[in-house]
Amino acid sequence: MVNIAYFENWMDPIGPEILADQAHIDLNQLTFKDPAHDNWMVLEKAHGYQALPSTETPEEFYPGPEMLARCPDLLAVSVSGAGYDMVDVEACTRAGVLVVNQTGSNSESVAQHALGLMLSLSKKINQTDRAILRSERNWTRWDYIGDELTGRTLGVIGLGQIGRRLAEIVKIFSMNVIAYDPYLSESDFQERGATSVSLDELVQQSDFVSVNCPLTDETTGLVGEAQFSTMKPNAIFISTARGGIHEEGALEKAIREKSIAGAGVDVFVAEPPAHDHPLLGYDNVIATPHNAGVTTDCLFNMGKWAADQWIDIFAGKRPPRYKNPESWTAYAKRFEKIMRRPVID
Repeated sequence: MVNIAYFENWMDPIGPEILADQAHIDLNQLTFKDPAHDNWMVLEKAHGYQALPSTETPEEFYPGPEMLARCPDLLAVSVSGAGYDMVDVEACTRAGVLVVNQTGSNSESVAQHALGLMLSLSKKINQTDRAILRSERNWTRWDYIGDELTGRTLGVIGLGQIGRRLAEIVKIFSMNVIAYDPYLSESDFQERGATSVSLDELVQQSDFVSVNCPLTDETTGLVGEAQFSTMKPNAIFISTARGGIHEEGALEKAIREKSIAGAGVDVFVAEPPAHDHPLLGYDNVIATPHNAGVTTDCLFNMGKWAADQWIDIFAGKRPPRYKNPESWTAYAKRFEKIMRRPVID
């Protein structure tokens, strides 16, 4: 018998339903309301840990050196979506622990959210909604002349699953798509319907800038004052990725000084943002609570994909979405020792 520990709820009930049919897998549902000592008693015996996002998990239960030291039989850590910034991947690799995610499960939902922010801001839907709700009527509709997306340029930072889907969707508006992604080849860009450019070229040429890359040491602060200062005055900035990739203070300055036309932000460094967060005071800023991927469709995908991937892991197979392949040799030795059978390599 192997066991998986997870806190609060699986992404969708489909996950536990799938795993319930696996007689050799035992699910252990924990809650942060219980004493940490009680939770650790379960975690220390776990073979798998299905983690919640960082914003919903106390740091004590982040997958890192402390957890790995306390959980000698832990074989893999799985995250609910695409982002795994709260996982110490290097520590997991050294310990022979696989790190897997559900990349692609949320691509449709997040891409549609980014598109919704683009449309709302370019058509001034957010601004006019707020104007109508105010008691003062010292405006006319001509004060809110919007723009179409048609024929304009979208710059995508990170042309992975979400970025490529967004690039595909906007082609219905005959948009020109350029992208910055240093990890892709020229053929990758062609296949994904975008022209490869540098980050400087992207921010200078785009009417819309959409951030769709993961948060890493390399991408932290990637979009700051230098980038915002060179954007077009009609540019709209969108981020549905992770807080910290763009500098919030620099974005607020760009909005305040009207050097860009607006922003749609689904992610913040501290989530949810404080009520007095400077960005929340502008009509041309739409803030959403990191819910771009929170749809019934996406949650079903994440729940099912995670369950299916756990079945693969405990069957000794290479999981389809593991992020530290260099851990495989050490992992295979640990798997054989703990499971008493070899992996299927």
